[in-house]
Amino acid sequence: MPFSLAAWFMGDMGNIRNIVILTGAGISAESGIDTFRGGGGLWEQHKVEDVATPEAFARDPDLVLRFYDMRREAIQTKEPNPAHEALAQLDSGWKGELLIVTQNVDDLHERAGAKRVLHMHGTHLNAWCTACDVRTPWRDTLVERPPCPECGERALRPDVVWFGEMPYEMERIYGALREADLFVSIGTSGAVYPAAGFVREARAMGVRTLELNLEPSQGTAWFDDARHGQASKLVPQWVDEVLSS
Repeated sequence: MPFSLAAWFMGDMGNIRNIVILTGAGISAESGIDTFRGGGGLWEQHKVEDVATPEAFARDPDLVLRFYDMRREAIQTKEPNPAHEALAQLDSGWKGELLIVTQNVDDLHERAGAKRVLHMHGTHLNAWCTACDVRTPWRDTLVERPPCPECGERALRPDVVWFGEMPYEMERIYGALREADLFVSIGTSGAVYPAAGFVREARAMGVRTLELNLEPSQGTAWFDDARHGQASKLVPQWVDEVLSS
């Protein structure tokens, strides 16, 4: 039987106040943003290890910067889909604590209207200066090595977390999981750590867990309940249940 928050609450809204949501590539796929895991290990015809590691950047910075310049330009042409919009509705309507932790480097959650968002893998729409450690909103190209607006050094790179680098704000994320009553994973493969381990952390602390995904993920067995199908259908249905319970 599908997980029903209404049935779980039994009319007692005191059972849940704090929600942590993890979103992955699956929530943005319906907006036309490609995932890392498609195409036989390729991402837009590039091997991940050639464009998404510190070693790749050291070896061929022009290739990496051109690749991310194209991604940055493409993302700005995409639009939020009903799943993003539903989570924005939850953000505005949920009176308890809420944290949307996203592995995605697009800004579709924010453009849909969500405010309580944490980008654990950074964002395409920032540039990070490795000389002065300042992050600057950025929508143009980087391959020409423009100067940092803060210090003037030509040391800008995409503000994204590459494989082998530490995701952002992990202490805050684990703190939110410790306080959560419900952990929901949406559109994730269950293959990329540390995010793939969040469900185990939540279960160990007695947090209720729910997966919403196109198909069973590698971590489905760890969830209390799971629903499978398109995010643009599942997420609005679930948010309606939450806000009407």
